[in-house]
Amino acid sequence: MKASDIMDLSVEELQVKTQELQQELFNLKFQLHTGHLENTTRVTQVRKDVARVKTVLSGKLNA
Repeated sequence: MKASDIMDLSVEELQVKTQELQQELFNLKFQLHTGHLENTTRVTQVRKDVARVKTVLSGKLNA
């Protein structure tokens, strides 16, 4: 997910996106620890997406 796409979202959409990404991250970590995850780089991608969304959300809330 690109930062430019994230910046176009509203505050409510960012909050929903954060929850969705955190749920996906939980599921990926669960699969990783049980040995069922094939694409381990997806965990890193989702972590970075969560950070991007939270950064933009913080900026919008403080502005």
